[in-house]
Amino acid sequence: MDIIVHPDGRLNEGRLVWPGGSFRCALGRGGVRADKREGDGATPVGRYPLRRVLWRADRLPRPETGLPTSPIAPDDGWCDAPADPAYNRPVKRPFAASHEELWRADGVYDVIVVMGHNDDPVVPGQGSAVFMHVARPDWEPTAGCVALHLPDLLRLLKDCGPDTSLTVLAG
Repeated sequence: MDIIVHPDGRLNEGRLVWPGGSFRCALGRGGVRADKREGDGATPVGRYPLRRVLWRADRLPRPETGLPTSPIAPDDGWCDAPADPAYNRPVKRPFAASHEELWRADGVYDVIVVMGHNDDPVVPGQGSAVFMHVARPDWEPTAGCVALHLPDLLRLLKDCGPDTSLTVLAG
């Protein structure tokens, strides 16, 4: 299945469309860019396989999906330091290099869909931790991810399987 993200003309918002429906989504504060770089805040243009789903099992049940799933633990992180050998890979905290904390209080990472961006192979500096995740209530832009309201994300995941990919179109 193919999921398409159409930027809607506003810098940080778009529309996610797939055969089962269409939802509003938040995009990166840096807009949508074909030349994604670490720290630019942009959502990368391209086609990305959906690798797996991570979720907060203390807050909600396992999402219904055909993708592999794993619960998030309090010590889970994701390396975003380009010079570190674990760049754009999951890590366990404490971790000496710069990293994202996956166990967050704000609910944004209650469900994370790991996108296959810059992971095969990993190229230092070309972006890390590009996920599909839960949008903030005010639709605040992401740091480069694609974000949906939780009920919309859970609905979309029901239709996802091992061959699902997400395509982000240029603005």
